Amino acid sequence: MSTVHAHGLLVLLARGELSQRELGEELCIDKSNVARLAAKLLEAGHALARVNRSDGRERRLVLSARGERLAQEVDAASRARFAALLEKIAASQRQPLLAALEQLVEAVEQLERTARAEEAS
Repeated sequence: MSTVHAHGLLVLLARGELSQRELGEELCIDKSNVARLAAKLLEAGHALARVNRSDGRERRLVLSARGERLAQEVDAASRARFAALLEKIAASQRQPLLAALEQLVEAVEQLERTARAEEAS
């Protein structure tokens, strides 16, 4: 399974039903890549597509029961991997590292918000 596929499963697990546009924004991928991902999720039976009742042109994706089980397995494996990595770091350095990573994530999210706002204007 590709990294994008795994991340797509995790986003859908966390957020529930999303449009392809919303999923693409969450994953920071363009329309053509999210369309390919959606097709792969549907083909593998990991997601179901629903037509948006208020806008028939929009497809919304939601995990199937099979996709939810797989997403939970991916989540558990990811958590175990990160826990193992964290154990390799001295206990005294873990909290500063986690704080720095949180700051990095916030900085990336801020850049993405700024870029989306600039695109919208």
